[in-house]
Amino acid sequence: MHRGLVVVEESEAHANLLREAAEHARGADAPLTILTFATERHLSSDAEKFEALGGIEGVTYDNEAEFIDAAEDALGDYVADALDGLDVEYEVAVRVIDGGYGTATLSAADDYDCDHIFVTGRRRSPAGKAIFGDWIQRVLLDFDGYVTVHTESEE
Repeated sequence: MHRGLVVVEESEAHANLLREAAEHARGADAPLTILTFATERHLSSDAEKFEALGGIEGVTYDNEAEFIDAAEDALGDYVADALDGLDVEYEVAVRVIDGGYGTATLSAADDYDCDHIFVTGRRRSPAGKAIFGDWIQRVLLDFDGYVTVHTESEE
């Protein structure tokens, strides 16, 4: 592995994936890029939260770059907690997308020159995949490298 891309959200399943990816990266002496996605809908929802937070902190968050910086700081804190005690080189990144998680993941892997992608997916029946689609399937089929999928049960 030259560099790994770990796609996460803040959850215990993703923390487990982070630790697994970190162990793999340590063994390969390779860095990780830890990535999370924000959609335009999340951005507008978060804008209200940041506006309220800004009022408390006495600052304003008035553009997308500031939202992304704040989201990267929060992601960095989450990753540091999840990887507590594991010595691995990593960077965090947040991308704003308009759907298309599979395409965005493949694009990020290319942009960060990653040859291994780590993702967490839900177990679904074949009918569930056919009806709802599965962006991870796209990554598995279209990525020209290794893909590790940590599965969690559908709730």
